[in-house]
Order: sequence, then structure tokens, then C-alpha cells
Amino acid sequence: MLVKKRVFRMAGAVAIGILLSCTSGSAQEKRLTAREVVARIQQRVGVPWQTETVDTFKAGDPDTPVTGIAVTMMATMDVLERASAAGDNLIITHEPTFYNHLDKLDQLDEKENDPVLAAKLAFIAKHNLVVWRFHDHWHRHKPDGIVAGMVHALSWNRYQDAKNEYLFNIPETTMEKLAADLKAKLSTHAMRVVADPQQKVKRVALVPGASGFAGETRALEMPDVDVLVTGEPREWETVEYVADAVTQKKGKGLIILGHIPSEQAGMEECTRWLKTFVSEVPIEFVPTADPFWKN
Repeated sequence: MLVKKRVFRMAGAVAIGILLSCTSGSAQEKRLTAREVVARIQQRVGVPWQTETVDTFKAGDPDTPVTGIAVTMMATMDVLERASAAGDNLIITHEPTFYNHLDKLDQLDEKENDPVLAAKLAFIAKHNLVVWRFHDHWHRHKPDGIVAGMVHALSWNRYQDAKNEYLFNIPETTMEKLAADLKAKLSTHAMRVVADPQQKVKRVALVPGASGFAGETRALEMPDVDVLVTGEPREWETVEYVADAVTQKKGKGLIILGHIPSEQAGMEECTRWLKTFVSEVPIEFVPTADPFWKN
């Protein structure tokens, strides 16, 4: 009788073990993949998904189970190392990873054998990372996700034009004071300014990133715009245009934040947004370091 009870208990224990094993295996099979995270983003972004877009996977296997998500402005080597060390294997980046807009691996003379590119690719492969870019559709989001984050960081919500999210009516100040305020709030240390320091400023156009000469001058041509705040204009285009306007005493100014500082807060905004519909894995904002020396 005692032997039968022992056999029964052992059989029960084995059955429970098998059940737990199956449950555990089932849970692992259901773990969120990078592809599934992106599918949720596509469903929630609020604009039709374009077929012609840079918002695609750049490295890694999209079907990799996600252990953590790192959201960043640019997937630099430094960002990849910090994200991997924190246990994040899905990197959502706003800007290119491989040194050109389309992330093509053949743009360098040595192509994938270039020592810098090769080292980056090897790190991604070794640590089983997946890199996905979120640029076009985050800008198309209503409101523009990058601008929304910058407005939040600058506390400019109450100054934003109701008809144009890129224009702001701020309390009157000088160019010098505005530049100092932006520098402090955005923690940028390589800012450049083209303007009369004592020029009065009330109407601001905020055009983050590198929008190009046409977009930048379109803002400056508005009669009531006093200053354009942007990220990365060409020195022989917009910078020269504003320098001439200053000499001509047109009452125009230009504040160059640098590409990363001009959009970084927009990806912090993206992190907050992602957390509203992805809860299965940790999500963290990994800021991209300003590459320039402090001067």
C-alpha cells in the first residue's frame, strides 16, 4: 500500500513538472518579437504607413524575442554598447546607423570591410541586437513627434501657434538671452548663432534636424519670424543667407543647436508614447551623446 502511494505521488510530481515545463515553454514562445513591436507602432502611429520609407529594419533578425527596448536619437557605437549592457536588444533609432540616409552598406570605399563599419556590424551580431529606424512616420505623426518632444523640453506649449506647430510667439527677449535659455534647457555645448546679440525676438520658427535650404529659408521669409532655431544647416546656404540678412539689418537671426540636440527630446517623447501600448518588456530612452567638444 505504501509503495502504491509513493508511485502515485511520483506520478503526480512528474505530471506537474511536465505541466510547468509546457507552461514555461509556451510563455517563451509568446515573447514579443521585434517585428511585433514594429507592427504595433505601425497600428498606433495614426498615419498611413508608406511603402517608400527609411523606417525599416537596418540590422538583426526581426523575429528575435525582445528583452528590452532602447529608444535613441542615433544608434552610435556608444549607444549600442550602453543599450546592450542594460539588457536591451531592440534599438529604435531616429537617424541612420550606417553613415548614410538609406543605411546602405556599400557607400564606403571598403564597403563592409571598412574597419569602423565592420566593428559596428560585428558588435550588433555578437550581442544579437536588432536595429529599426523610426524617422518618417514619427515626423508625420500628429503632432510631429519630434517637435512635440522639443516643445515639451523647452516648456513652449503655451507659446505654440494654433495653426502652425513650428511657430511660436514667445515673450519678447533678445537673441542673446534666447540662445542662453536654449543652451541651458537642451544641454547643448556646441551652439552657433548668426545674429545681432541685442536683436529683439518674439516670433520663433523651430525647424529641427536638417530640413534643407528651402525649408529653412521658407521660415525666415515669413515677415514676422525673427529667428530660425534649427539643427544642421549648410554653412554656404542658410548660414550665408542669414549673415547677409544681418548685415542688411533685416531683423533676422539663426540659432544652430546641432542635429542631435535639436531632435533628441523628440525621441524621449517617443519613449513615453511607446510605453502606452508596449508593456511586456522594459523600454528606456538612451540619449545620444553630443559628439563635439565643449567649447
